Amino acid sequence: MDIRELKSKFIQSRDYNTDDANALMDFAKKAYIHNEIDIKDYRLLVRELEKQGAVIPDNYKENSLIENSK
Repeated sequence: MDIRELKSKFIQSRDYNTDDANALMDFAKKAYIHNEIDIKDYRLLVRELEKQGAVIPDNYKENSLIENSK
C-alpha cells in the first residue's frame, strides 16, 4: 500500500479528502490495529508520512492508556 491508496481508503471511510500527514498517520495506525494493513505496509506508510511532516504529539504520554495505567 502506498500513500495514494491510503488517501483513497481515508476518503471512502471519512467522506472527505485530506493532505494532513498527521490525520493520515492516525488513519494508518487504526488500520494497522484493526489488521486492515500489515506491519510492512504500516512501516512504509509511517516513513513516508514522517517525510511529509507527520509527527507524534508531544503530549502523547499524557494521553496514553498504557503509560498512565501504572
